[in-house]
Amino acid sequence: MKFRLCFAFLLSLVLSFLMTAWVTWLNLGFTADFISRWLSAFITAWPAAALISFTLAPSVQRLTRYLVNFSDNGKGGGRNAEQG
Repeated sequence: MKFRLCFAFLLSLVLSFLMTAWVTWLNLGFTADFISRWLSAFITAWPAAALISFTLAPSVQRLTRYLVNFSDNGKGGGRNAEQG
């Protein structure tokens, strides 16, 4: 559980930081108030991103494992995806 919380925290931090910068820049360009608008968007987005990351990570990991095994074997299931 500790790993899952830390992972969700860090992933959501990095992704929301970068994505809000990108979308703010796309919408506004580099204006005089870019930094304040970006940080406002980031502060709003990060809690949502953290909750979504924490909640959906197990399902996304299962789907990833299924897809990797499907492509490796030509069918779903099979060997453990982490084994390569």
